[in-house]
Amino acid sequence: MTLVSPSLTEPELLARALRHLTPVLDLLTDLGARFQDAGHELALVGGPVRDAFLGRTSPDLDFTTSATPEQIEAALAGWAEQTWDIGREFGTIGARRQGTTVEVTTYRADAYDPDSRKPVVAFGDNLEDDLVRRDFTVNAMALRLPELVFADPHHGLGDLAQGVLTTPHTAEVSFSDDPLRMMRAARFTAQLGLTVDDDVRGAMTDMAGRLSIVSAERVRDELSRLLLGADPRAGLELMVDTGLADVVLPELPALQLEIDEHHRHKDVYQHSLTVLEQAIALEDEPGTEGVDAVVGPDLVLRLVALLHDIGKPATRRFEKGGGVSFHHHEIVGAKLARSRLRALRYDKETIKAVTRLIELHLRFHGYGGGEWTDSAVRRYVTDAGPLLGHLHRLTRSDSTTRNRRKAERLARTYDDLEARIARLRSQEELSAVRPELNGNEIAEVLGISPGPVLGRAYKHLLGIRLDQGPIGQEAAAEELRRWWAEQPEAGSSGTEQERQL
Repeated sequence: MTLVSPSLTEPELLARALRHLTPVLDLLTDLGARFQDAGHELALVGGPVRDAFLGRTSPDLDFTTSATPEQIEAALAGWAEQTWDIGREFGTIGARRQGTTVEVTTYRADAYDPDSRKPVVAFGDNLEDDLVRRDFTVNAMALRLPELVFADPHHGLGDLAQGVLTTPHTAEVSFSDDPLRMMRAARFTAQLGLTVDDDVRGAMTDMAGRLSIVSAERVRDELSRLLLGADPRAGLELMVDTGLADVVLPELPALQLEIDEHHRHKDVYQHSLTVLEQAIALEDEPGTEGVDAVVGPDLVLRLVALLHDIGKPATRRFEKGGGVSFHHHEIVGAKLARSRLRALRYDKETIKAVTRLIELHLRFHGYGGGEWTDSAVRRYVTDAGPLLGHLHRLTRSDSTTRNRRKAERLARTYDDLEARIARLRSQEELSAVRPELNGNEIAEVLGISPGPVLGRAYKHLLGIRLDQGPIGQEAAAEELRRWWAEQPEAGSSGTEQERQL
C-alpha cells in the first residue's frame, strides 16, 4: 500500500507536510526560537512528523531536545500556560499552550533489562543518536526548529512511501530495547496500512515471548489502539502469525480449530475476524444521535465482535450423524473474556459490557421466524439495557453465511425484531421498565420491612410488567397480594422474616 506518493521529490513532500502543519507552525517556530535562545537544540519528532506527510493530524506534539528536564522547564516558563513533570524520570516535561499539548523529551536511549518490566533511561546529547533508538524508521524523522530543517537519517520517508515498516537499528536490537515495539508494529499495520518487512516479521516471531516482561497496561493500550484502527484484522493476523497473540490474547489463535474432512463447521478464527469487519461496517458516523447509536470507532463493539466465540474450542462436540455442537459456548466465552480482559487490566465497565454482550449474542436465534411474544421482546430489550445498539450490530454481523438466501432471511427477521422493538417503545418506556409499584409502595401494600423478601416481591412485579406490559397500580397491588398469599413468610413480621432468612 502506497501511503505517500513516491513520485514526488523530498522538497515537494516536505512543502506539503509543512502546509499541513500550518495551524501550529507559529507555535513550532516560536518554541524552537525559545530553546535556541537558551542554547538548546529542539526538533519536532516521531508521530507528528510522520502524520504531517500522511495528511493526518496528531492530537499532541512531541519534541526532542538537547536540554535536560530542568532546562526544559526553564525554557517553557512564561511560554506555557501549564506544565507537568509526570514523565521527568524519562526526561519528559509536558506543557499546554492555547489548547495544544506538547511533550518535550531530552535526547535519550531506552533499554530493558531481560527480567525487568521498566525501561532503563540513558540521556543522549545529539539528535542522530536519539533517532536511531526510535522504534521504526517512519517515526525516526524529525523537523529541526526553528529553521524547519528536515532530518531523516534512516530513510523513513522512503519507507513511508513504500508502505514498509522497518527499524532504524536491527529489529532484534530495537525489540530487545523495548519489546512493546512488536505490538506497535501490529498496531501500525492496523492503523496506517503498513506492511512489516521480513526482518521485522522474523524478529517478532523469534522474540514474541519477550513481550511477557511488558506491563499489562502498556500491552492493553497498544491492543486497544490496534482494534480502533482502520484495519484491525491486518494487525490481529500479524499478531497470530508471529506468535504475539499467544502471549497477549491466546484465546484468539485457539479459535483456529482443526476442520474435519467433511467441513462440518466454520473456521471459527476466520469467522471471528469477518464478524469484526462486519461490525465495524455497522458503526455509526461521528455526530450520529439516537438511543441505539454506536458511534465508531467503538472499543466495546470491536472487542465483543472479536471475542464472542472464544468459548467454542472448550465446548465443541462432534454429534452422531455428523453434526458439531458448541452448547453453552456463550456462557463459557463470557467467563473466558472476563478473565482475559481482567488480566489485561481493562476497566470494569468495559469488561462488564463485553461479557454481557457475549452472554446475549445467541439470544436472537430463539426468535425463529418472529414467534416471540411481546413479553419476550421486552425482555430482550431490558436484558440488553444500554447495550441494545451494540447487540443489534453484533447479532447482524455474526451472520457470515455464504448462502445468500439464508443471509437475507436472517436480515429480514432481525429487521422485524427491530420494528417490533420500535413499536413497543412508542407504546411503553422500554428503556426504563420498572414495576408499577416502587419499593416503598410494595412494603406498604404487604406490611413488610426492607430486606430480601421485599427484593423478591419487586422482582415478581417486574416479571409481571415484562410479561403483561402496563397493567396499572391497582392491578399490580392486587397481583402482589395474590403472590404474597402463596409465600411462606406471609403473616410474619418483618423482624421474623429477616430471622428466618
